[in-house]
Amino acid sequence: MNGTTPQAPTVHSTTGIRNVVLVGPSGSGKSRLFDHVVDAVVPGRAPRGEPEPTTGLRAATVSTGKAVVTLIDAPGNPDFVGEVRAGLRAADAALFVVSAADGADAASRALWHECALVGMPRAVVVTQLDARDADFAVTLADCQAHFGSGIQPLGVPVPGEAGAVTSIADLLLGEVHDYAGGARTVRPAGPEHADVFDTYRPALIEGIIEESEDGGLMDRYLEGEELDFETLEKDLLTAVAHGTFHPVLPLSAETGAGVGVLLHLVEAAFPHPGLHPLPTVRPVSGGDAVALTPDPDGPLVAEVVHTESDAYVGHLSLVRVFSGTLRADRPVHVSGHLELLGVPTGEGHAAHDDDVRPGALAAPFDGELLPKSEAVAGEVVVVTKLASAQTSDTISSPDAPLLVTPWALPEALLPAAVAAATRADEDRMPVAFRELAAEDPSLRIEHDGATGQVVLWTTGPAHLDLVLSRLRSRFNVGVEQVPVRVAMKETAVRRAEAQGRHVKQSGGHGQFAVCHLVMEPLPRGSGNEFDEVVVGGAVPRQFIGSVEKGVHTQLGKGLLAGWPVVDVKVTLTDGKAHSVDSSDVAFQTAAGIALREMASESTMCLLEPIDTVTVTVDDDYLGAVMTDIGTRRGQILGSAPAEGELGRSVLEAAVPQLELLDYAISLRSLAHGTGTFHREYRNHEQLPDRLAKDHIGSPRHG
Repeated sequence: MNGTTPQAPTVHSTTGIRNVVLVGPSGSGKSRLFDHVVDAVVPGRAPRGEPEPTTGLRAATVSTGKAVVTLIDAPGNPDFVGEVRAGLRAADAALFVVSAADGADAASRALWHECALVGMPRAVVVTQLDARDADFAVTLADCQAHFGSGIQPLGVPVPGEAGAVTSIADLLLGEVHDYAGGARTVRPAGPEHADVFDTYRPALIEGIIEESEDGGLMDRYLEGEELDFETLEKDLLTAVAHGTFHPVLPLSAETGAGVGVLLHLVEAAFPHPGLHPLPTVRPVSGGDAVALTPDPDGPLVAEVVHTESDAYVGHLSLVRVFSGTLRADRPVHVSGHLELLGVPTGEGHAAHDDDVRPGALAAPFDGELLPKSEAVAGEVVVVTKLASAQTSDTISSPDAPLLVTPWALPEALLPAAVAAATRADEDRMPVAFRELAAEDPSLRIEHDGATGQVVLWTTGPAHLDLVLSRLRSRFNVGVEQVPVRVAMKETAVRRAEAQGRHVKQSGGHGQFAVCHLVMEPLPRGSGNEFDEVVVGGAVPRQFIGSVEKGVHTQLGKGLLAGWPVVDVKVTLTDGKAHSVDSSDVAFQTAAGIALREMASESTMCLLEPIDTVTVTVDDDYLGAVMTDIGTRRGQILGSAPAEGELGRSVLEAAVPQLELLDYAISLRSLAHGTGTFHREYRNHEQLPDRLAKDHIGSPRHG
């Protein structure tokens, strides 16, 4: 900062606030654009190198003179879509950053659709205009094809010598903005620019007029009237604020060319928080939704959109205030109830309600904290020392605790089993897992009781790498990845019988029990049954229950590969007892021996869990996805067009869990990033013999 620390911008009213999130894939120039915008408003910042790819939210609050703008840079890797959605929740408008060399990626198209559903205002910024494969016209057509109606450019890059972009034609003003000398020079358009204006300007003007509230404007235009700039700009800005028109701005992430036009759009067109719908809010105790307005004098409602731990400051919470005023000197109520979403949450996401006193408040400034005493409705601020606060938690008044319905959290569908490297690592794991889960609602940590494994459920390989890296660097916990085990079951395939004999004599009372058991298969889903047909008192009545207990205990432990046995009927047909040495324990043991004796690959089989998998994918890749499902031993159950999503289909299939361990990675590659899926348990079915051999004889707990 050249020795100067900026002050937190003063917010005079909610109407002067602009919260904007940058959305786009890694490599699109999004983070460099963030730097250029901040530099344009706060000159003199210390030089920075190439921005590191972000995995969380990067925020800076600056004053442009006309508005206080909080700019949020969201991650570009699709594994971190949860953070992107958090950024969308914190913001009131979005800038979709698209590379002129690569076009709009699948993740951006999906997020665009999500924004459209809630009417969020958004614009498109086309960067990397000087890249070797850059083509503005092709990129514009790509955005218009994938983002839908209302996509029109405000400016068009004009190539200079050797193809370098040094000028931008302003289509509304009829000017050319030249950046060859670094600063912007404005000059009238010449004859050499006629093709650019003839190609793009009519569609822009017609697009603005279509969104105009002046019904006679189109007639005046068609009659040949030259509409003045002020009229067009007024209607343009209104349409952008309403989320019905989406301007495209060319911008050089290398030189910052076009940043001035972008800032003007943010100030003049993007809505203040008072115009943005608030999320649904209910009392923590339950009941109907509470009607709120973004009023600084209203009840306090804020949401934690991002959390992290700083080595020097401690726990940091990035908070969006929706209603009321958050003050550092007043206690607040922190609520977290992810379980109300109806999705599995795993370890570290338990419901909690705490009354706490927040630490200091600060405006974020790209890693720095600019102290302030309060934050009014609409502001995005950093709060320190909210130790119990987790990402997506609600902050409200202790007198009337409220709960905000969180944004749509991505499903964690990539499992990775981990084991502690040492005993000391094992001791540190619980605390580390709780901290990581508190920061990241997309992370699900599961202790699988059936397999004995600790499984980290993540959104993709980059997310998994980040979690493992944080375990090592922040918590000094070493873990090793081990193969994920899928919990199976066992059942009988034909009738079998065997005798269990448990006889021991070691002085004094010995142990004596003999029982003859028959095991038969039952229809799937019947559960286990026990019966006895003993005659003549071969097994005394007081030990029948002992045999039954031993049977159920052994069935729970498994007979073939250590998995629970289901859907069998076990009948006690005969046995022997001793008047002195027989006991409850002896008959339990004999029952287990008999069951183990009759178990073999000819009498038993393994049952594997099957999931119902619902895949949503672009129609272009539907055939490939269906073929891949077949290679995974899946059964196609049906397909249909995706509701409200043109050009996309929903496929439903039954797929073994063994075949889904890497599906989150494979689907992304197969469908070029356009596919998403959901899975839920369906039933258990017999594992094919050719695969069963790999699972018989191996220990149940890995």
